[in-house]
Amino acid sequence: MHASAAGPAHDLFDAENQALLAAKSAYSAGADSAPGQGGQALGDLIIAFERLLRETRRLVRRSDKAELEMNQLNMRLQDLAAELEHRANHDPLTGVLNRAAIIDLVNRHFAHQDLALIVLDIDHFKRVNDSFGHPMGDKVILGVVACLQAVVPAAAQVGRVGGEEFTVVLPRHSGVESEQVAQDLRRAIESHAFDLPDGSGVTASFGVCWACAGGDFDTAYGLADEALFIAKRAGRNQVRLAPPFSHTSEHVV
Repeated sequence: MHASAAGPAHDLFDAENQALLAAKSAYSAGADSAPGQGGQALGDLIIAFERLLRETRRLVRRSDKAELEMNQLNMRLQDLAAELEHRANHDPLTGVLNRAAIIDLVNRHFAHQDLALIVLDIDHFKRVNDSFGHPMGDKVILGVVACLQAVVPAAAQVGRVGGEEFTVVLPRHSGVESEQVAQDLRRAIESHAFDLPDGSGVTASFGVCWACAGGDFDTAYGLADEALFIAKRAGRNQVRLAPPFSHTSEHVV
């Protein structure tokens, strides 16, 4: 333990310092009565030892400072590593998981459990960008994410998989339960005040897929996306549930 860590009352070299004081006292007492080479050698030794203690103390202080700086640097590196990991896995605009992170999450879930996937797409989003500009489009996207996060169950994860397309991952939810969650999300978006310049509202269309353990993202997403396409073709602002899928049997569209 360094001296600075033990407090000002403790001297790391207390024993050496006491020996030095004793040597000085002996040297002072015998300097007049016993001069000569021995006395001179003792005096030189005392001077050298004092210099050595000073230098050692200086090195210890530098070591303490270096250790403190190293600890601070390690903490900063840990913060940067966490920040880089967050940026690698999250969408920069919304803060939800990005496509790559969602794919990884879904495949990890499928390794040991059934899973439901909701895919949603903002209706007529291109009109928002074309009519009011991309800043307003970003505001709509952020509003939709806020609606999703306010409604989804605690175990769910939200991801942005495209410009105006999102995915909700629902572990331990059946297809019927997930369809109900999707309906709740649809209503939340439909009733949200997006404050578009023309006073119009925003809606989204939903496709829902349930698959048993052993599935994969591409299959589940493809089925949910098919259901989403059906919802859009039927007039948008709707939820459609894909037929249940087991990876051990063929899927019939």
